[in-house]
Amino acid sequence: MAETASEQGRAQAAMLPVAGRRNVLVTSALPYVNNVPHLGNLVGCVLSADAYARYCRLRGHNVLFICGTDEYGTATEAKALQEGCSPREICDQYHALHREVYRWFGISFDHFGRTSSPEQTEICQDIFRKLLENNWLSEKTIQQLYCGSCQRFLADRLVQGACPVEGCGYGSARGDQCEKCGELLNSTELIDPKCKVLEANAPSQCSTAPNLGSVPLNSDRRSFQVCGSTPCVRDTDHLFLELPLLKEKLEGFIDQASGDGSWSQNAVHVTNAWLKGGLQPRCITRDLKWGVPVPHDKYKDKVFYVWFDAPIGYISITSCYTPEWEKWWKNPENVELYQFMGKDNVPFHTVMFPSTLLGTGENWTLLKTISVTEYLNYESGKFSKTKGIGIFGNDAKDTNIPPEVWRYYLLTNRPEVSDAQFIWTDLQAKLNNELVNKLGNFVNRVLSFIAKPEGAGYGSIIPPATNAESYTQTRAISETVGKLIDQYIDAMDKVKLKQGLKIAMAICSEGNAYLQESQFWKLYKQDPPGCATVMKTSVGLVYLLACLLEPFMPSFSTEVLQQLNLCPEEHLSFCDEKGERDKAKRPWDLIPSGHRIGKPAPLFKGLDDNTVKGFKEKFAGSQAERRLRAEVATRLENTTI
Repeated sequence: MAETASEQGRAQAAMLPVAGRRNVLVTSALPYVNNVPHLGNLVGCVLSADAYARYCRLRGHNVLFICGTDEYGTATEAKALQEGCSPREICDQYHALHREVYRWFGISFDHFGRTSSPEQTEICQDIFRKLLENNWLSEKTIQQLYCGSCQRFLADRLVQGACPVEGCGYGSARGDQCEKCGELLNSTELIDPKCKVLEANAPSQCSTAPNLGSVPLNSDRRSFQVCGSTPCVRDTDHLFLELPLLKEKLEGFIDQASGDGSWSQNAVHVTNAWLKGGLQPRCITRDLKWGVPVPHDKYKDKVFYVWFDAPIGYISITSCYTPEWEKWWKNPENVELYQFMGKDNVPFHTVMFPSTLLGTGENWTLLKTISVTEYLNYESGKFSKTKGIGIFGNDAKDTNIPPEVWRYYLLTNRPEVSDAQFIWTDLQAKLNNELVNKLGNFVNRVLSFIAKPEGAGYGSIIPPATNAESYTQTRAISETVGKLIDQYIDAMDKVKLKQGLKIAMAICSEGNAYLQESQFWKLYKQDPPGCATVMKTSVGLVYLLACLLEPFMPSFSTEVLQQLNLCPEEHLSFCDEKGERDKAKRPWDLIPSGHRIGKPAPLFKGLDDNTVKGFKEKFAGSQAERRLRAEVATRLENTTI
């Protein structure tokens, strides 16, 4: 797939840290390739990271935004089994689908890579060897579920049952992690009569075995039927990262980073719970075939556990972007690392990944700030990539609702403190009331009046504003907007994206009120200089909104700048060194008198009730159920009576 325009623009020369500038390394949690990302995945990591990376560029910082698909491990093997192809084919297919979804949403990666690269193997194995040399690894014998007929250990993620954590008891916990409480688990902990193997459509690996799908455990609580044989619990040797031995180094890092980096409260809470509960050695290997091979004679038939290898993907993907990747990843004095993810990913990034890097003894760039979201739920249920429930990236595209509307809705509904819900009628209300009636109306009202021919408007020419500060209303809105800009920058610097967007929209509300209270349509005849001041100030606010909202709705900003007949690449910067932050507080000075604007046009189209009802019906149930409904509908259409 072709790169996005922003990727192309930055692909000519690799972005490297610059002395004397603020260098920000932004990563988004690497999405699994077992499905197309749904809206919960998007807002939890990729979209939030994109909004922050765009804001940093707006502020004039030197930014590198890295992401890619997480391609190794059980989830990939399971999806390959389900679709009857190889893991590599699954990775190729879904990597391309992910790229297309993110391209459509306008995600401005500097590089979007993948973890199944030679660079990933090289860097992952190198880190492992250093941990081994430094005596931070140990060998232990553990128990895993094994199928004698298939001659394979059963991957933890393929097992589902009740969460054993006291106070949780979630009935659909996985053998590797409970998605409700976030606790990491082992599949043997889920063994009870209700436990089952996932991937009902997965063909058996055993040539004589029928495809039995999900089969309950036997009442002996020790085994279950999978492919005509009875798997058992078997001992297997694995390598462990000794987190207890690294505790002192880890706690020193956490104490400093969580304070200096203003970690989100949910990240602090999850991390402290891990430390309070007592760190335990964590297994870093698995009995799988699809993964980074373990460079150790005894474990050469095993691969690294995906929790160990996936975060290293940030580093290897950067190395695919530039051979000088160490200038980003081994340069903590000059680089700030910002990471974005959902709450179920926190311990991997605040405990395990930092411990892994600390254990090498090298001077790694460690996490400064982590921004974590709670869950975005779908209507009355949960989004689920595995179960195919919710609105997925390709679904959003198929609605013909523009990407900037989806971005706005998701970021205003970003679950920063508690879980949030995607509700179709809420999307409709935000689009119709906030984007169409407020933001779109303000922009169109200002530009349309300026575009009117002389005698009714200004013939598309920006009029002069003489002694703008002498007008009470104009001076008042200047002061108000100045305070809001300071609040916006403060919120965004602290990665409070939802608040930053709310403040930007407050400037729109102030602009609407200023325009209405001025009664510019009367001033045009009664007080021409006053009207000119109002319109020049208002068009400056339009320009200001295009800049402030660019991190959230880049295509909206591009369209507004085109209507203003301004180059999108030369929009206002909020770089402190250039003094443009103060310039933005004088909106009447932002666009010069005599400038000719382009052709105004409506920016948003509303949603009616019937359309929303149709979406609710179309996207009800799982992806499989939707496909079945579509197939039935097609057959009915093609049936001749």
